[in-house]
Amino acid sequence: MTSQNDAIAAMTRKLERLARLDDSDRSAIAALPVTVQFAPSGQYLVREGNEAVNCCLLVTGYAFRHKLAQDGGRQIVSFHMRGDMLDLQHLLFPIADHNIQTMTEAIVAWTPCRALQQLAHERPRIADALWRDTLIDASIFREWVLNVGRRDARTRIAHMLCEFAARAQAAGLGAADRFELPMTQEQIGDATGLTSVHVNRMLMQLGAEGVIARRGKDVIVGDWAKLRRVAGFDAAYLHDAA
Repeated sequence: MTSQNDAIAAMTRKLERLARLDDSDRSAIAALPVTVQFAPSGQYLVREGNEAVNCCLLVTGYAFRHKLAQDGGRQIVSFHMRGDMLDLQHLLFPIADHNIQTMTEAIVAWTPCRALQQLAHERPRIADALWRDTLIDASIFREWVLNVGRRDARTRIAHMLCEFAARAQAAGLGAADRFELPMTQEQIGDATGLTSVHVNRMLMQLGAEGVIARRGKDVIVGDWAKLRRVAGFDAAYLHDAA
């Protein structure tokens, strides 16, 4: 069972990828009030319109952020994995303007927004890490807008796979040439503006080209250089820390 210490360790690892922390910074993080919780697949962690008094760290599992259109259509705007801090914007904006749901079973850790605010005010290096994390999120959002708005279906899927592989590797969740793809084809479609049928067709096409192979939920990259070329993928927007 994941403990509070495990959650603090996950938060510390994330922040240390974003800024150089010293022992006093680590001690300050360890002193944060943290509540660890199991979340089943599909659980809402954040609901649009609700007041947010806690920030959420994804300790294990996967989640996604989305918005709903007036007709109920869903647009997924980001995928998240172990170590991601899901809603830092609530340190300054107390009302949620989007939804976050778990994609798989997950362990999450909740920290009061006020405690994180105080930590950021007292610890400049930690404040830098939180600020950098927020800016990287914004950079990824910009790339997703480009992906949905200006790339064809095959390129969109290839780019999503490249990003997920790079981020999974950075999070210690596998090598770039073999990684778990936990989302359904419907969720991939809602992230790329495609139907489930079209997503399946593009995945099959990439498989027929020898670029990828699928083994259950695992994706095996047969030709990483070609996958990058198909995607037009340049990892610079991830800023080495996503």
